[in-house]
Amino acid sequence: MGKIALFSVLWWLTGSPFAAMLIILLLLYVLDLRFVRLLPDITKPYRRWRRLSSLQSQLRLNPHDTSAKLEAARLLMEKRQFNEALSYLEEISSLMEDSPEYLSDKGICLLKLGRLEEGLPLIEQALSVNPRVKYGEPYLRVAEAYAKRHEVGKALASLEQLAKIHMSSCEVYYKQGELYGVLQQKEKAKQSYLEAVDVYRGLPSYKRRTERRWALLAWLKGKA
Repeated sequence: MGKIALFSVLWWLTGSPFAAMLIILLLLYVLDLRFVRLLPDITKPYRRWRRLSSLQSQLRLNPHDTSAKLEAARLLMEKRQFNEALSYLEEISSLMEDSPEYLSDKGICLLKLGRLEEGLPLIEQALSVNPRVKYGEPYLRVAEAYAKRHEVGKALASLEQLAKIHMSSCEVYYKQGELYGVLQQKEKAKQSYLEAVDVYRGLPSYKRRTERRWALLAWLKGKA
């Protein structure tokens, strides 16, 4: 009833039902972005592009800025431009070779480019230093790579390793569930979705905002 009243008021104010509906949709989107985060952030690609442009300008002035190269590589990975990301990572290899985060990023790039024989040792090295590096994402990427090659046993083995560690990332549990689903492991997929919801309940309030979307998606998948 309240939505109808709001629509009527906006229609009266704007003189157009289409403008009124657009305002309501915009309000719903802003509320979702602030409290739920189920919908994607449409401003994120623009903000990522601006930051990447800034880093590239910074690197033209200072080609030896390691932190700028690392951040640029991670932004390019988000854009799925793994070749470009790998070129930045290789430039800082000698300085970052002991960092599990760096090794994980480079290994993931290589996996995404189909270079498993080069990527797997780097990920294994990263996990040997810190099994929870990047909230367990490397295990997912390894399982994903094996699944694409139809090596189901190896894909499941990687997911089982991930299942042994306790993580605080609802997103990783959700994606683990999705991958179990692809591998026809329905009960394990459901368990991963339940884990995502359980983890969310135990998170501090400041962390819940970024994890809420994944927890809600996992709850929906778990009920399906």
